[in-house]
Amino acid sequence: MNKQLTIDNYLDNHYIHRSNWLRAAVLGANDGIISISSLAIGVAAASTTKEPTILATVAGLVAGALSMAAGEYVSVSSQTDIEKADIKREAKELEEMPEAELKILAEIYEQRGLKKETAMQVAKELTEKDALGAHVRDELGITELTQANPIQAAFASGASFTIGGALPLIVILLFPAQHLEYWLYGFTIVFLVILGAISARTGGSGITKAILRITIWGTLAMGLSAFVGYLFGVSV
Repeated sequence: MNKQLTIDNYLDNHYIHRSNWLRAAVLGANDGIISISSLAIGVAAASTTKEPTILATVAGLVAGALSMAAGEYVSVSSQTDIEKADIKREAKELEEMPEAELKILAEIYEQRGLKKETAMQVAKELTEKDALGAHVRDELGITELTQANPIQAAFASGASFTIGGALPLIVILLFPAQHLEYWLYGFTIVFLVILGAISARTGGSGITKAILRITIWGTLAMGLSAFVGYLFGVSV
């Protein structure tokens, strides 16, 4: 006896429902690794002791994590406000001009490939069941999978930044000040490769492309930071 495939089971085989928190988590971890490593490399290139590098790294880690969480919360909250305003506007339009909204819904289905008569029939049946839900989903493009969650995004971004930024700090504590920038660069590339592979695996996308993308941009950021450190380096 075959088990009927439910919507939940169907979604378990896809990755779109992970997109919101995964984006914030990958962005936070990537930013934590690259920004903290770049900061540390720039300071290390201009220093002969580890103390300035440690101080700069810890300060950057704390400030960066708070900034990422706050920025993500504000950004996603703005998106949520826009979604709520659009839904409220759509509800008002449905109340004031239901026939025009029905026609709009039917045209949407017709553009997607349904015959005109079928599109109108589908629009009528969905309107009878949940008019606002149908318009929010098919006219505005807002669904439960794509709706923004400010708290979830802020936590994922801030926590992942902290984890990512802590990795370069561990390298700084374990290795000597001499040639510390090279140790940081080498381990950071390893960290970025691992992050790229994990994010690609979690999101169901190609691993090689994700690794190349994250490594190239990370190398560029750290290289420029090291150049600035050598250019303006002083003995501290």
